Amino acid sequence: MKISILAVGRLRRGPEGQMVADYLKRFDQTGRRLGLGPAQLREVEDRRGGGAEAESALLLAALPDGAALVALDERGETPSSPEFARWLAEWRDQGRGHVAFAIGGADGHAPALRARADRLLSFGPMVWPHMLARVMLAEQLYRAASILAGAPYHRA
Repeated sequence: MKISILAVGRLRRGPEGQMVADYLKRFDQTGRRLGLGPAQLREVEDRRGGGAEAESALLLAALPDGAALVALDERGETPSSPEFARWLAEWRDQGRGHVAFAIGGADGHAPALRARADRLLSFGPMVWPHMLARVMLAEQLYRAASILAGAPYHRA
């Protein structure tokens, strides 16, 4: 099952980009034997300044056909890491070929994207920088694959 992280804005060179790349590489290595991966980051940018509506339209246009959509949203569910791993395993076991995670811009997602989402995911009530949210999501994908593989990375 392929994984896409669809994100508004460009991740510039620096520690965040290195961390995202490292965690996605680890996810691919661990997830491959579990039927998970590869994972990719796809960035979109609204150069016209259309806000959440325009950004959400770009994210939806980048959504692979037939993919389950998880929108990162402050109003979303706050699963534990094992629960998040179960989401991935359930989609994989249901034969979903692709799951995409959408990270919006500063104004979040438009109602149309939230309505299209199969799930809303929140990293808690605090506000996180969008570039850091990518790192957190990539790490949780790797952690989920580790949990499903029975590896000792996750100790709960």
